[in-house]
Amino acid sequence: MSSEIGTLLTLAGYFALLSLFAIGGANAALPEMHRLAVEVMHWMSDRQFADMFAIAQVTPGPNVIVVTLIGYHVAGLTGALVATLAMCGPTCLFAFFVGHAWDRFKDAPWRMVTQAALVPVSIGLIGASAAVIARAAAQSWVAVAVTAVTALMTFTVRVNPLWIFAGAALLGLVGWI
Repeated sequence: MSSEIGTLLTLAGYFALLSLFAIGGANAALPEMHRLAVEVMHWMSDRQFADMFAIAQVTPGPNVIVVTLIGYHVAGLTGALVATLAMCGPTCLFAFFVGHAWDRFKDAPWRMVTQAALVPVSIGLIGASAAVIARAAAQSWVAVAVTAVTALMTFTVRVNPLWIFAGAALLGLVGWI
């Protein structure tokens, strides 16, 4: 019983801390989530992490669902609740209190500079997340090719991403991935 409580406290502590550094949303913290879940705590493999990320992306709702799936994998329903509350709670409180102060300084030059500086930080964090997920999903040459083709299609062709998911699912169903 105490190891279960220890696991829940670990989930809560890590995700509460991650929530404060997830500039750009939960996906911006994916590299650290991966490091924690796969490399440090050994809760799951690269493949399991990539699969959870994929499931979170195709389900309706916010991107933070990946946190819920990690928590569920580690400690069942209680783990899912703890991880989700830990990821969402601190940032909600932070946004509430900082939002009021932020509005008071809407015309301040330092605020405009800060906002402009956070854009490339967010893009960089999300780009790092994409690299971690691509590496975790690279279980075979076919998976690497699908990742590369998907990235190329996403940048060059205006097609609904669900068609890309459907194509990848079809490759998985026939056993090529």
